[in-house]
Amino acid sequence: MNNLYEHSLAIEKSQTMIDITPIIKEDIKKSKIQEGIVVVFCPHTTAGITINENADPDVVRDLIYGFEKVYPTNDNNYTHFEGNSHAHMKSSTMGASQTLIIHKGEPILGCWQDVYFCEFDGPRNRKFYVKITKG
Repeated sequence: MNNLYEHSLAIEKSQTMIDITPIIKEDIKKSKIQEGIVVVFCPHTTAGITINENADPDVVRDLIYGFEKVYPTNDNNYTHFEGNSHAHMKSSTMGASQTLIIHKGEPILGCWQDVYFCEFDGPRNRKFYVKITKG
């Protein structure tokens, strides 16, 4: 059984965080795996995957604001010819993947946690992968 799922996102904003938890939960349901591990992976160097608060949308706004203060989009000292060094730094800080435990057919997440696809160099068409392993 192939438990690798590929998903596409059409992202319209330059920087955003998209809650992909419902997609992951649906993939787990399709896999019929009750106990195991799920890995969510982003194959892009200017995007990432994170787990963070799902209750207050200001958290996402504040994260993007904070990253922008640390790694500003417009900094004349960057030398990367594409002009998106800030996005590479934000992506490296965020990370390319997250691993979750599956128990009783559900991902274990804290009360206020969800999984987010983080875009730092949009608008773009992006992909992410969900790999589910029994165990």
